[in-house]
Amino acid sequence: MVKKTKKRKYSKSVGSNVKNEMHRYKKGKAKSGRGGKGGKVKSRKQAIAIGLSKARKKGKKVPRKKS
Repeated sequence: MVKKTKKRKYSKSVGSNVKNEMHRYKKGKAKSGRGGKGGKVKSRKQAIAIGLSKARKKGKKVPRKKS
């Protein structure tokens, strides 16, 4: 029986976007809202979501948001 290979849901380069946003969050520089004009990012989940959103805008392979 042939083993089926799993298809990536996220491209490899998306990790760098999320990593970069996590560094900004840890330093206290990450801001939420349109153009970073909102308040400070307070949770890890929020920082990850912002990283994925930025990757999506750049046209990288990221699954669509569940609305």
